[in-house]
Amino acid sequence: MADSYRGVFGAIPYAFRATESWTMRAYAALGALTAGFVAVVVTLGLVVWMGETVSAQGGTFLFSRSLFVVAGLAAVGPLLAPILFVARRHRRNDPVAAGYDRWMGVAGFLFLVSLYLAMVISAPADLRDPSGSAVINALYGLPQLAGFVPPVAAALVVFATHFRLRGGSDAGATPETDAA
Repeated sequence: MADSYRGVFGAIPYAFRATESWTMRAYAALGALTAGFVAVVVTLGLVVWMGETVSAQGGTFLFSRSLFVVAGLAAVGPLLAPILFVARRHRRNDPVAAGYDRWMGVAGFLFLVSLYLAMVISAPADLRDPSGSAVINALYGLPQLAGFVPPVAAALVVFATHFRLRGGSDAGATPETDAA
């Protein structure tokens, strides 16, 4: 099965096939689709933005375009990280703690939820729909820059989960998967 693993695009189906965790399989499918959607939206947004600012001189506009690409990578990277970590773990048959695949799937879903929270918090005032939900209204009440906090915290959780559950020299680490 290691022959089918060819870079990022081959790692997604490889992780889906190699894991026995239904949580990770669900995340591999949804996370890959979401990462593709985010990549398309960021690419199209950059094209539109470049078209609108084509007559502007370099400097600030060029710098802000670069930051736009970095922001897109900052969203896609943690979306794909759990999938890539699981694919790498199975390809190399690395020893990991029991439940590694499941918890990487959970951490991936947490990052998806954090992206939604970030969009709600940072939504422009004219796009906010009045809601009867106290939670949504509380999120609307936060400053728009607070929208960075949930994805950054969730990305740290993804990487902390990987580093906490990877095997190495731990005596309790085993190269087994779980079916959760």
